[in-house]
Amino acid sequence: MHGLMINEQERREIEYLLKREMEEITFDLGDHRIDQGLKRAMEERYEVLFQIFRRFATREECLQYMPRKKKQN
Repeated sequence: MHGLMINEQERREIEYLLKREMEEITFDLGDHRIDQGLKRAMEERYEVLFQIFRRFATREECLQYMPRKKKQN
């Protein structure tokens, strides 16, 4: 486990970067031209980013960015 001390401005910047990256991944997941293997890797990255985001964001923001569950066939 690692610790990190940051000030409020740095926290806001990290939160902004995480949101932006998660939004970009969400947008790209909707692109039908992207290979399913690559989409799976993007989903895994989103999950990691979301776990970091949870440490900074409010409950309401977390609900907004919560990863979607895949449908089981």
